Amino acid sequence: MARSMQERAQRTRELLLRAAAEVFDELGYAGTSISKILQRAGVTAGAMYFHFGSKEELARAVILEQAADVRFPDEGDGLQRLVNMTQHLAVEMQRNTLLRAGVRLAVEQSGAGFQDYAIYEWWTEQFRQRLLRARELGELLPDVDEAEFAQQLVAGYTGAQVMSQISSGRTDLPRRITALWRYLLPAIAPDDVIRRLDLSPGQRTPETVA
Repeated sequence: MARSMQERAQRTRELLLRAAAEVFDELGYAGTSISKILQRAGVTAGAMYFHFGSKEELARAVILEQAADVRFPDEGDGLQRLVNMTQHLAVEMQRNTLLRAGVRLAVEQSGAGFQDYAIYEWWTEQFRQRLLRARELGELLPDVDEAEFAQQLVAGYTGAQVMSQISSGRTDLPRRITALWRYLLPAIAPDDVIRRLDLSPGQRTPETVA
């Protein structure tokens, strides 16, 4: 009985998270109300408040769990793996509602009256780990700071996707990420490494998020 109730509660939380992501993605934080989320999820206010104490708390959950459905490509190693990862995210931003909503809320959060940098730190660490592997493979220039570049990559990616959303609804995001890499790579990698990298989105096999 207890296990059944726990599973039902987990399903309700997941339903609320997905419904909230859809509404936040469509309307943003300011345009979203609890009633709209409840209507989309088809659950009661009591069920929602059992899991989330407020709209802000629900928004924070969407931000922090934005990558729950992302499966990164398993091809390549070192810098190629990092490039593949960023290009895969560009495609995911076009079709993954939870990721898209989480990214939108992360950008909008200061205007919504709350600030949480944790998701940016999480993405920075994902990129840093790939850069550390690139260092092991001898792909980075000697003076590159992996943590610092990872932060700059997150910042550049965030700006690129915001501009892409405004200009084309993110349809041109993969092209923008390719351009971003063309300008960033000479700062971190030798020419012979750059020449063998494939910067195009491609079709790659996903792997489970680490």
